[in-house]
Amino acid sequence: MKNIIFIAAPAAGKGTISDYLVSNFGYKHISTGDLLRDCIASGSSLGIEIEDKLKHGSLVSDDIVIKLVKDMLVNIKGLPFILDGFPRTLEQARKLDDMFLELNITNVLVVYLQVDLNTLLSRVKGRVVCPKCKKSYNLYNELLKPKMNNICDDCGSMLIKRNDDNQETFVKRYQNFLDNSKDILKFYHDKNSLVTIDGVLPLSAIYQKLISEVNND
Repeated sequence: MKNIIFIAAPAAGKGTISDYLVSNFGYKHISTGDLLRDCIASGSSLGIEIEDKLKHGSLVSDDIVIKLVKDMLVNIKGLPFILDGFPRTLEQARKLDDMFLELNITNVLVVYLQVDLNTLLSRVKGRVVCPKCKKSYNLYNELLKPKMNNICDDCGSMLIKRNDDNQETFVKRYQNFLDNSKDILKFYHDKNSLVTIDGVLPLSAIYQKLISEVNND
């Protein structure tokens, strides 16, 4: 199966879809945000450097993120992977391409989950997340509700509402995503590695389309 890079606006559904691929097809979900947090928690010199940058409002350099992703790809030893949260800029996409070339990773599919703003806003209103294992739920979608009210199905933690899940903040995040993703999508389109999936479709249809694409040689 092909490896996947997800490009999607906040609340587009990549977390839910990633969970499905991990559970049913053995994918390894690589979140750059989680990699940074894990590195900080390790107390390593690099983790201390990352924490210091974030505390002072600085961005973590592309080279550091690439190193963390590279180390993870080496550690998972050929398992199919989902890369979530990177690249966010054209320069990052180019550096990621160079890293894939170095590791001889060629079977990569870039999946753009396309969802309109109004749909995303309706999802955000009902979204709750697990602060421990990061699983996402939606109180207004019967298929995505937790089994027990406000309790994570997987780890039993109390679910929370994200601070940035309000309309004003979300619209800004959405516009920022659109501005940053244009060049990235063109980059991957020109490399013939991009597929666009309608993220408004029922989950079963999205899964079917995605599995067809990752198995398409």
